[in-house]
Amino acid sequence: MMAGAPPILTFAGAAGTVTGSKTVLDTSEGRILVDCGLFQGQKHLRLQNWAPPPVPPESIDAIVLTHAHLDHCGHIPRLSRLGFSGPVYSTEGTRRLAGIVLPDSGHLQEEEARYANRKGYSKHDPAEPLYTRADAIESLELFETVAFDRPRTILSGLDVTWRRAGHILGSATLRLHVAGEDIVVVFSGDLGTSKHPLLLPPEPIGRADVVVTESTYGDEEHSPLDAEEQIAAAIDHVVERDGVLVVPAFAVDRTEVVLWHLDRLIASGRIPDLPVFVDSPMASAALKVYEEEARRGSPEFRPEHRRAGLFPAVHFTETAGVDESKALNDRSGPMVIISASGMVTGGRVVHHLAHRIGHPDNAVMLVGFQAPGTRGEALRNGATKLKMLGHYHQVRARIFGVELSAHADQGDLLQWLGSAEKPQMVYVNHGEPAASKSLENAIESRLGYNVVVPGPGERVRLDVP
Repeated sequence: MMAGAPPILTFAGAAGTVTGSKTVLDTSEGRILVDCGLFQGQKHLRLQNWAPPPVPPESIDAIVLTHAHLDHCGHIPRLSRLGFSGPVYSTEGTRRLAGIVLPDSGHLQEEEARYANRKGYSKHDPAEPLYTRADAIESLELFETVAFDRPRTILSGLDVTWRRAGHILGSATLRLHVAGEDIVVVFSGDLGTSKHPLLLPPEPIGRADVVVTESTYGDEEHSPLDAEEQIAAAIDHVVERDGVLVVPAFAVDRTEVVLWHLDRLIASGRIPDLPVFVDSPMASAALKVYEEEARRGSPEFRPEHRRAGLFPAVHFTETAGVDESKALNDRSGPMVIISASGMVTGGRVVHHLAHRIGHPDNAVMLVGFQAPGTRGEALRNGATKLKMLGHYHQVRARIFGVELSAHADQGDLLQWLGSAEKPQMVYVNHGEPAASKSLENAIESRLGYNVVVPGPGERVRLDVP
């Protein structure tokens, strides 16, 4: 970029969708990438992971991460494999969780390639993984940790401050200060809900000339219904029938929130102390990080959870081996199985559903966002048949939906945006088109800000007109 040129943002991912977060910032001093996520969900999105990066990987001076979900960090091993050499800046919590999710992602990429080669359905011969577990482990060496609320110089004339976002452990909003033009750009990353039971809510914005906000739930308000009564109803269903409740849950944060609610219900006597199995090696590893950080007194946690053990009333068992996981199919209920993935796109939960979903004594509890085209969305919309492991299965189990999202809803997003000293511009990103458009309209009518929903690959100047 030429000296004296205005700073430019390029919306390279998560524009018009809720996945693949990547935003390029070019300044006269260099280039950084804000998040580096995998595209997930429908095939046309996943294929974008194989496309050439939006800019040459070797031209990127640094990556700054908001948090450790794969749709925000999962493309780092691929970018590293193609020539990016770091550094990757993140909070300690994000680094610890990335150390779990990235190698797991690499392992799944390898498994998928092996399966495609064995079954011969790939158009590539041989099929290759997007990246390997070894690639992921190698990319973790690029990480450098930063503290919350302390500016870090990333490039000459560019300071970044990570502030608490309350979405998952380690999650942050980013405040970028471009010194030459004295411009402040704030990225929401994925913003947490004000009602997260374990983590404190997002910190206010303060000064911001430009804000880039997510819009996953930009057109929704989370249900006012009592989540614990809904969970208790699902438990009642399987207890009365000696059935099994299968809970597809994201391995990072959602499993912890489900356990927290079960803990409260058991402690109050509302539900019996029935067996609970967490069948996800990644979820088990993430759970240990949460427990260690809570005992350490991490300031990200609400005060009542600091320096205390989490979920004391729940007697749950973590299953690590494949044989242990398969053995759950031979157990009768009542019991609860919590397993990934949260949208039933893969992982061990698919096997549990294939085994249990055909019996009316069992139940499935969906506890978060279900992206278009996923099995989770099909179940939420009343599917009577579900294709898993190459076969169609009749859906006879009862389907429960409980809103336990770790994402801000429209009200939370507007409250957070309202904490900004009136910005020159707001860009609405990371949402399905209807959600982004709804949030754009709400921001314009209720806050009076200039607001735009950028398109994929769109470039915008950051200097004030």
